[in-house]
Amino acid sequence: MIAGPIFSREVLTLPRQFRHYLIRSGYIGLLFVLLWTAGQVTFGFQDVRGISAMAGFGQQVFQILAFVQLSLVLFFSLLFTAGNIAQEKDRQTLILLLMTDLSNHEIVLGKLFASVLQVGTLILISAPVFLFLQLLGGIAAHQIFWLIAICFVTALLAGSWAALIAFLKEKTFQTLATSVLGLVVYLGAIETIVALSPAHSIVGEWAAAFSPFRAVLEITSPLADPLITTPGSLPAVDSVIALCLLSAALTAISINRLRVWNPSRKLFIQPETESADSESGESASVVRHRRIWSNPVIWREMRTRAYGRRVVFIKLAYLFMAATIFYSAILSGDSGELILGMVSRPVFAFVSLGILGLMLINAQAATSITSERDGQTLDLLVATDISAKEFVYGKLGGVLYNTKELALIPLAIAAWFVAEGSMTLENGIYLGIGFLSLVSFAAMLGLHSGLVFWSSRQAIANSMGTIFFLFIGIFILMILLVETRGSFGNQIGAFILFIGVGSLGLGQSLTFRNPSPALWMAGGLLPVLTFYAITTFLLGGTLGVSLSIAAAYGFTTLAMLVPAVSEFDVALGRSTSDKG
Repeated sequence: MIAGPIFSREVLTLPRQFRHYLIRSGYIGLLFVLLWTAGQVTFGFQDVRGISAMAGFGQQVFQILAFVQLSLVLFFSLLFTAGNIAQEKDRQTLILLLMTDLSNHEIVLGKLFASVLQVGTLILISAPVFLFLQLLGGIAAHQIFWLIAICFVTALLAGSWAALIAFLKEKTFQTLATSVLGLVVYLGAIETIVALSPAHSIVGEWAAAFSPFRAVLEITSPLADPLITTPGSLPAVDSVIALCLLSAALTAISINRLRVWNPSRKLFIQPETESADSESGESASVVRHRRIWSNPVIWREMRTRAYGRRVVFIKLAYLFMAATIFYSAILSGDSGELILGMVSRPVFAFVSLGILGLMLINAQAATSITSERDGQTLDLLVATDISAKEFVYGKLGGVLYNTKELALIPLAIAAWFVAEGSMTLENGIYLGIGFLSLVSFAAMLGLHSGLVFWSSRQAIANSMGTIFFLFIGIFILMILLVETRGSFGNQIGAFILFIGVGSLGLGQSLTFRNPSPALWMAGGLLPVLTFYAITTFLLGGTLGVSLSIAAAYGFTTLAMLVPAVSEFDVALGRSTSDKG
């Protein structure tokens, strides 16, 4: 096989794992829960027999599921590939692969295809669900075919980009942050080019072909063009070819530069030295030692380059992105049009930056633990007298310090809202309290996942995946609530089922290898209070939204923080509970 033995091993071992079948069945169950929820929201308990109504419902659900699946494919292909290769580097097993007779393309393609294999499997098993929707009407078979094709090439593109960054960067946090920021910049640049290009221009059409979301939008728009009668005439064929070529180009760069970038020439950094006179009168070079604080953990997090020497460029990229979004969405003026019928353009800009910042904060927190475990430095703590509180609070403080810009920039935008007069001071305080609660939750969730999951890939996937699913669930709930509007009481059962599934999944994620009544309670309360916050926000509430967010995510943060101390002891095989 062209992918080599790395991919062959993954193909042979993946079906033997129980979680492989659990993830497949869970994903199909999730799609059908969304289908049933959308049906209850649209029809309630009415007996619908009209062909046009069923066809319209099929087309509407097809659009929702298509965009949800594309978002999941894009995110998890990026996350799995980046985490897979970064783990090899942290454990320094990539060097062993380079010492074998494996060629560059076998290593790169093997790691790429092995990382997106699980995602590709989920794309394939989703096909029967979309074919089931075809029975309702409003959907053609070639639409489903091209949707599956777009999802496949999007998975390869996201994986190729993450693989290139992972082979280039040394630290896991740099890999994850650069991959996520690069993807956001890529999608934003495409939308900017399309918006600035004249209507029906060649430049705009070519730029749109490189956007998977625009391709899916064209696919899911029924009968948008009467000339579309065959699969080959769909506009998605241009996007499939364009995304395949871009993915091939990124993969070719990784193959060509694999042994140039790896092993890194910066594996060892010479310590700082200073000259001193010896007793014989000759000058000698001695190592200059730095003064360590009473808590060495937070000293390492704040005063050393534990996460690489180029983290500042990630912060500068985020700052540039924030300035660009702020200028385009806020200073350009607010037309009063609500995006998706829910929020204005300035608020949407704040939400986008806030979500991106929370994802990066969560990645920083998760990798602060996984890098220690993969580098086998966590075991060295057994021989020290560092207490559990010093470790946990030191890591948490270091995460918040290193990512302070990611939290301060959205707060600065909120302050600008208050100064400009578009938001009252009271609402600005409510917004700040809610956002800081989410920041604390994202940081603690990363530490919690890093402690309870012994595999770095599982820890990172669980941590960032939980954040991603929370925001996807909130987004879907807001869309469904806007659709129901006057008939909310008739569809409350559908929302209860949706929230119940989310609570079960969140509780299972939080209590993995660390069962706790408080964590189960947090998993049950968080989706309920979040649903209350969403409905209150859509009804124009402010204080209720802030209090519910602070209560839900603040309690969950504390529920993860308390057992983190004992879990830290379990990881080290010792007891530090008697140390203050």
